[in-house]
Amino acid sequence: MEGRNFLKSNWHLLDEFVSDQAKGVKHPPIQERLPEGTPVIALPDIGDTYSDVSLTQAMDARRSIRKFSTEPLKPEELSFLLRYTQKVGKVIRNGIATLRPVPSAGARHPFETYLLVNAVSGLDPGLYRYLPLDHSLALLGGRRSAEDVTAACNGQTFCGDCPVVFAWTTLPYRTEWRYGPASHKVIALDAGHLCQNLYLACAAAGLGTCAIGAYDQIAMDRLLGVDGKNEFLIYLAPVGIPARPLTPEGNK
Repeated sequence: MEGRNFLKSNWHLLDEFVSDQAKGVKHPPIQERLPEGTPVIALPDIGDTYSDVSLTQAMDARRSIRKFSTEPLKPEELSFLLRYTQKVGKVIRNGIATLRPVPSAGARHPFETYLLVNAVSGLDPGLYRYLPLDHSLALLGGRRSAEDVTAACNGQTFCGDCPVVFAWTTLPYRTEWRYGPASHKVIALDAGHLCQNLYLACAAAGLGTCAIGAYDQIAMDRLLGVDGKNEFLIYLAPVGIPARPLTPEGNK
């Protein structure tokens, strides 16, 4: 019943609640700061016509893909996926919120995108974080082994062997700052919006992905280098070129 109640509307929790926003507490940063000296790599600029696949075609072709070819991703493909999942299009409300390709309660966007890169042309294998304000990547560390990633994903080997894993952490206070005790259901909903955009962007680019909610929380947080309290993994998705073409009829 506790789990079922979590799924229900909980806005009554705000009836007597005064948020940090209402108290005038400074808002949390839109993008987490980097340690001084962190290497930053610009992503290639892609135009609106990068893919000629229509939205309806992408929705029809969307499938969960668990078998990938050994071919690396192109930087342009990675740039496309990041642009249409988390790139900031506009900073609004005097710098406290952002507009992005996915919806988020109160435009809070309480996520950071980490990339476990194994095979992307022109990128060294390693752990990266996406910087959505300037559409670039920060290199945080060396490659995480396929064995460690597989183990942290409860034995799902395609997570360790794929070209890149999108790993989304949440920083709950970005939403709690405004919505307090009602934040956590909408954070979970926002994560779903985000991953669906990755599915559609992959389908439009001829790539494949698979949403992963079954993982070892402590092990994945350790691999990403996050504290597990103020920031922790909430969702992840391996990405690569499907072992067979994506079509509406195939990949059931």
